[in-house]
Amino acid sequence: MAVLIFGGAPIFESSIPLSVFGVDRQDAGVPRYRLLVCAGEEGPLATTGGLTLTAPYGLDALGRAGTIVVPAWRSISQAPPVEAIAALRKAHQEGARIIGLCTGAFVLAAAGLLDGRPATTHWMYAPTLAKRYPRVHVDPRELFVDDGDVLTSAGTAAGIDLCLHVVRTDHGAEAANALARRLVVPARRPGGQAQYIDRSLPEEIGNDPLAEVVTWALENLNQQFDVEALAARAYMSRRTFDRRFRSLTGSAPLQWLITQRVLQAQRLLETSDLSVDEVARRCGFRSPVALRGHFRRQLGVSPAVYRTNFRSRRPQSPAAVPSQAQSAERLPGGLPGPHPGGAGTGGAPVQQGFPPERGGRSAPPSALPDHSATDDGRPQQGARGRGHRAERAEAPDGQAPQPGGDIQAAEARRGRTVPGPRGRAVG
Repeated sequence: MAVLIFGGAPIFESSIPLSVFGVDRQDAGVPRYRLLVCAGEEGPLATTGGLTLTAPYGLDALGRAGTIVVPAWRSISQAPPVEAIAALRKAHQEGARIIGLCTGAFVLAAAGLLDGRPATTHWMYAPTLAKRYPRVHVDPRELFVDDGDVLTSAGTAAGIDLCLHVVRTDHGAEAANALARRLVVPARRPGGQAQYIDRSLPEEIGNDPLAEVVTWALENLNQQFDVEALAARAYMSRRTFDRRFRSLTGSAPLQWLITQRVLQAQRLLETSDLSVDEVARRCGFRSPVALRGHFRRQLGVSPAVYRTNFRSRRPQSPAAVPSQAQSAERLPGGLPGPHPGGAGTGGAPVQQGFPPERGGRSAPPSALPDHSATDDGRPQQGARGRGHRAERAEAPDGQAPQPGGDIQAAEARRGRTVPGPRGRAVG
């Protein structure tokens, strides 16, 4: 196992494979890897906090490794060293498994190792990766993507998830679970990074003529309009608008519009007491059914579960909280009786601000997501054995789907994000 580090890379991401693969934990039932830490460039390597690192091996040692991990790259705006790119290509051609954690995916993409493959990275950098390397099928929803001999992960802690997946693949679930216990992390984290994505547009669009149209769309998400309406406001044909929008954002305009409506629904679910029906109306969806379908496809959970997990807790005003004298039941003799949920009474505390599920049961703090389909409406297979029927995408503007089949699938086929059905592992 070789770890390729560069100067300027953050120390946390760089240390993840060193901590997972470089510490002898055979006493806990974890097989030991032989670790080679290799410098991707000459000289002491600066890292977070003004620290400098000195790697004991150079690029020539990559040829001895069966697996090479690139934990991070210092800047997505800089090209990796040519020598490191050549060494990675050669090692991959000779059969090495290549892993990119977080921004390490940019190094793999620069080497051409992600061409035609699904990959992920930190959600904040996913649009840039898709735009700069159009042959890469970027899926920003997943914590990690395993495409056999090339693997990538999302940001920071998702690197631990992928490293545990590698141990699970190499040595079985028992070894991975033992390592997870030693690291005090979950053996498998449910869900993906979709719930944490801030889907704002890239900064490059700020001076583009489309910026005005995009601003109008964001300010009027409560209205039902489609991509044709946006193209008309931009004085462009639909085809020209699609091409121009995609070149700026790396995303198809229809998918972007649906995403923005879902993001607005997230905000309302987090900060308001509006019903799901009202949230759907204020976000421009034709019906609550349309909201639930797109919400579950993008985030992997229902609106109700999302509200339970992410809703902001707001303190109650003193007037809204009954006093102990008012709320306590009185027993004979004037003694206060037990108050359910009160401190020291043995009752279960009452959680404020979280609506119960049907049947009166409180919603769990977390739930396994149900990825009903990829964003293009086609079934997806993953590490958790997800296999679902394809669903017809619903137009976000409240209009009937256009003839010719699945609108969303057609958009995805013209785009470069979100791969089609696959049997590879994702997390």
